[in-house]
Amino acid sequence: MKKKSKSKFLKLLISFFVVVILCIFFIANHFHKKIFQPNISINSSKSGVFVEIPSGSDFDDVIEILSKKGILVNYNSFKWVSDKKNYVYNVKPGRYFIENSISNNKLVNILRSGRQKVIKLTFNNVRTVNDLAGVISKKIEADSSSIVREVMNPIFLKKLDLTSDKVGCIFIPNTYEFYWNTSARDFVERMLIEYKKFWSQKSRKNKAERLGLNWYEISVLASIVEKEQNIKYDERPKIAGLYLNRLEKKMKLESDPTLIFAIGDFNIKRVLNKDKKIDSPYNTYLKHGLPPGPICIPSINSIDAVLNHENHGYIFMCAKEDFSGYHNFAYDYSSHLVNARKYQRALNKKKILR
Repeated sequence: MKKKSKSKFLKLLISFFVVVILCIFFIANHFHKKIFQPNISINSSKSGVFVEIPSGSDFDDVIEILSKKGILVNYNSFKWVSDKKNYVYNVKPGRYFIENSISNNKLVNILRSGRQKVIKLTFNNVRTVNDLAGVISKKIEADSSSIVREVMNPIFLKKLDLTSDKVGCIFIPNTYEFYWNTSARDFVERMLIEYKKFWSQKSRKNKAERLGLNWYEISVLASIVEKEQNIKYDERPKIAGLYLNRLEKKMKLESDPTLIFAIGDFNIKRVLNKDKKIDSPYNTYLKHGLPPGPICIPSINSIDAVLNHENHGYIFMCAKEDFSGYHNFAYDYSSHLVNARKYQRALNKKKILR
């Protein structure tokens, strides 16, 4: 009897341990799936998607963002893992690349770490600070109005001894790396650092000093050169030399692009004599010297064209009548009139009246 009882007890004990092991296995498997089973599903051929979490977001906002993206398979398991890994109270803003078929564990690790993908931000061929802010705001979290406010902040302008007209000079068109959640202030401060770095190069500083112009004045002149020649970059140093000649001779610059800027209609292809009477500090047909600020945010190429201008005696130029994008240059007014009449006849032939 005792042997039978022992045998029965042993069977029950083994059965109990088997059940316990099975329970442990199923529980462990359940939690393993929650943590390590793929929980991101992207219905496309893409390897992943970008998820942007704005500054000030909490965990509920993250859930809503992921919900709108439609990439999270099981929300409850994501919440559970987020809670266990303390992400619920540790949300970090940024732009994150979320790969397809990753687990809750990897997803939480990415979001909690703050490891963002860097954004390559490029701007060029921008006319005003407002235009620039519009371009930048499409790439970073800061909106265009906050960028403009930061740039036009009187404290910021005073610190740089700048007017609102000239502040566009501090932006050097190039490709820069930023994080998506860059604030307007951080963006402007970074641009100021890049501006100082650009002009700290010894060769540029020396060339600027020889011209007798400060950095802002060189940028203003470069903006005119850029708008005079937006097609044939190889001609820019010659145009820069012409305007430097006029400045040296105390002549009015008489630049059509400055007049177009004063009018504010950038679709104008033909400047008329009546336009030259517009009362504006940007009307270089009426005003001597450089205008109060740049008529666009000049490229590095245009700035260097001023610093490395051609030395010649030209003081007049007019677009070529063949519409090649190049100009005819002249030393005197009578020769310039000949060139101007050729171009006017070509405009009339094409019926370009404005």
